[in-house]
Amino acid sequence: MRQEPTHLLPVILCGGSGTRLWPASRESMPKQFTPLVDPAASTFQATVRRVADPAVFAKPTVIASAESRFIVAEQLAQCGIAADILLEPERRDSAAAVAVAALHAARRGPETVVLVMAADHLIEDADAFARAAQAAALGARLGQIMTLGITPTRPATEYGYIRTGGTIPDAPGLHRVERFVEKPDAAGAERLIEEGALWNSGYFLFRADVMIAELEAHAPEVLEAARSALANAATDLDFVRLEAVSFAQAPKTSIDYAVMEQTTRAGVLAVSFSWSDVGTWDAVWQVLARDAQGNAVRGRVELVETTGSLVHSEGDGLTTVVGLDNVVVVSTPDAVLVASRARSGKVKDLVGVLREKAHPEADAHRRMYRPWGWYQRIDIGERFQVKRIMVTPGGRLSLQKHFHRAEHWVVVKGTAEVTLNDQVILVHENEAVYLPIGSRHRLTNPGKIPLELIEVQVGSYTGEDDIIRVEDIYGRHLSSLVD
Repeated sequence: MRQEPTHLLPVILCGGSGTRLWPASRESMPKQFTPLVDPAASTFQATVRRVADPAVFAKPTVIASAESRFIVAEQLAQCGIAADILLEPERRDSAAAVAVAALHAARRGPETVVLVMAADHLIEDADAFARAAQAAALGARLGQIMTLGITPTRPATEYGYIRTGGTIPDAPGLHRVERFVEKPDAAGAERLIEEGALWNSGYFLFRADVMIAELEAHAPEVLEAARSALANAATDLDFVRLEAVSFAQAPKTSIDYAVMEQTTRAGVLAVSFSWSDVGTWDAVWQVLARDAQGNAVRGRVELVETTGSLVHSEGDGLTTVVGLDNVVVVSTPDAVLVASRARSGKVKDLVGVLREKAHPEADAHRRMYRPWGWYQRIDIGERFQVKRIMVTPGGRLSLQKHFHRAEHWVVVKGTAEVTLNDQVILVHENEAVYLPIGSRHRLTNPGKIPLELIEVQVGSYTGEDDIIRVEDIYGRHLSSLVD
């Protein structure tokens, strides 16, 4: 369907790491890509589907970290939705991302109305959201920078608030923002609700030219860095990589501080649909279905004399809880979290401690996703490591070699095409191949079903940085596996 200028341009920001939802959410697979609430879809996928109506929305744009690019592409493909994907070389907070979004939108037309959305929010009523976006777009077309203010359902201390001002002329139901209020304490939250304040959802609608002008007035360094990074961006496969040196010059600040708290153009539409930023484990508990004892469970879980709790169990392991109230228990194959629900926001501080002490579990999952599939560590010792590897149909690892280890591959499902120096051989189920130290090798799945194998590494060093890439079809840096 042809995209008219009246269509809203959705821009989905995917840059967060979700550390408050550790250990399920980590740098290697942040919360927006993890099915924490809906077991069948991530919040990113739900967000993309929310703006899929071609009668209302233009083709979406996704702004994500370079490390997440293949996860984004895969989850978009699972939804059957195409998007422009812009890659941030590093995190510079939301102001830089919104500046890139405005400049990108201005290429379609300066009066293009942009809808900026977070990838990790939960909204169950997609139709109500679309209606609200269209209503707020009226204010955006009149030159306001609109936000959606959520009618509070409780005195939440984890959200910022919006005090509403007078009505916007020629825009029924829309109001000016009197003031943005920082996250309050419990008493402050109750007082704000009594005064009619709204939760700050973090959704913004604006004309591209208006946001560019406001950035020029209030955050010119952010705008200049974004403009240079976009102008010098490089196309890489289906991605657009923002130029790193320019982007790094953007001050690290949020769009709230950079523009929204400075501008005289801020407007708000009050909405009442169910909404959550799913920012803590307590917020996850709030949105999940609960039993008669107030417990929300995921996975293999058994409870005795436990109330008001969230128990999240991943993998095949059984998680049990006895005699606890209002707690969070999260069990993953390599880490366990136990916390009070009320203080689950402190998990971010815990992750900081884990990083200081160099615990790999702080950021890396046991299962690590790559553009060709994934690998999962089974066992590791002083001179060996065992992994399970899955390669999607058509997937191909880089042509590579190692200086400190040899590898044995045993195929357990599917057929592997193995390049070993100058040979190319097929390895079938129940067959194995040996890759000596220093040999050039590559693994490809030529079949129509996932390829699974067990990899046994033996040598003086089995770290992920003992790899020299000779060739890679995914545009990753040679001699490195970090991207």
